Amino acid sequence: MNEKLESLKKAILADGIIDADEVKKLQTVLYEDGIIDQEEADFLFELNDAVSGKDNHPSWKAFMVEAISKFLLEDEVSPNEVDDDEADWLIAKIMKDNTMDEVERAILENIKAKATKISSKL
Repeated sequence: MNEKLESLKKAILADGIIDADEVKKLQTVLYEDGIIDQEEADFLFELNDAVSGKDNHPSWKAFMVEAISKFLLEDEVSPNEVDDDEADWLIAKIMKDNTMDEVERAILENIKAKATKISSKL
């Protein structure tokens, strides 16, 4: 993980929850180039695993759902689709902590609602 993301992660996780100001900071940093890339998507799941089940600001869930959905559905390889590689990645991220939390469930629901085609692995 790059130094900028690592330092952002430490700052955000210092109090154990993600508040509205931290969500705004994440939006600014991660959408700086207009896209969410693989490293940033991995980073978001690390944050989510660290704060899962805590009293995070509601904007965290909305941002996480939007960012991961965009990462999976607005790529050049399979736009508007979740291919097998993307499905494998998503399953690994969700099951890393052996539980599916409310945010991860919302990501799956959003993807199922928006994708034109979804790998049978999901």
